[in-house]
Amino acid sequence: MKRHFFVKSASLHGLFCALVWAVSVPAVADGRLMPAQVLSVYKQECAACHMAYPPGMLPAPSWRRIMTRLDRHYGTDASLEPAQVQQVSAWLVANAGTYQRVRVEPPEDRITRSAWFARKHRELDAAVWKRVSIKSAAQCGTCHTQAEQGNFDEHQVRIPR
Repeated sequence: MKRHFFVKSASLHGLFCALVWAVSVPAVADGRLMPAQVLSVYKQECAACHMAYPPGMLPAPSWRRIMTRLDRHYGTDASLEPAQVQQVSAWLVANAGTYQRVRVEPPEDRITRSAWFARKHRELDAAVWKRVSIKSAAQCGTCHTQAEQGNFDEHQVRIPR
């Protein structure tokens, strides 16, 4: 009888762990970081200068700060109309990363300075980021062939020479 209890407990423990894991990873469709519905103004305005980063790559406080400083957005004036700022901010915060690795706000609210980004790219030599074909760590789509769709699967990575 005790053995049966142990097996049942182990099964329940496994189920509990699976449920905890399921709610701790980003809520994304098809394993992608980009929400199924991407706000059109976000794609239009933000992707005009850089990739439309999936909101799940930063926590909500980082997105809030970024959206309040668009007039000095990493050395560029990326100002938007107040209604657009409100709309994009609400969408980014609603879709921000909440899972464990993204909860920590990175220095300067830069995705490329986050601990998880550094960990995922630790095997790359610093010289790789300086290649003319890559330009910087912020150019996700250069190596991640499906980055625009929010898919950063390591099997889809092609590092240019």
